[in-house]
Amino acid sequence: MKPGSKLKSAVCDTEVMVIRGSEGVLECGGAPMVDEKPADAGELNPDFAEGTQMGKRYVDEAGTVELLCVKAGKGSLSLSGVALTTKEAKSLPSSD
Repeated sequence: MKPGSKLKSAVCDTEVMVIRGSEGVLECGGAPMVDEKPADAGELNPDFAEGTQMGKRYVDEAGTVELLCVKAGKGSLSLSGVALTTKEAKSLPSSD
């Protein structure tokens, strides 16, 4: 995964942009993500059907992968079978 590349889900409408990449297979809805959306969508795995939200960043536990969701869908993002979580926003210091 190269930073700046766009990937599409093969089973739903989800599209992401890679912010920080790493080794492993990026999946959405239980199926590997692809560069071009296939003509026939695959089957959504119910274990990975929590959905994605547009504008949210998704990261792995180690912080080696970061994705920006540019189009929401029904599938959940995972890296080599391990679910990704949404990145929490950092609080800014108050200005006095």
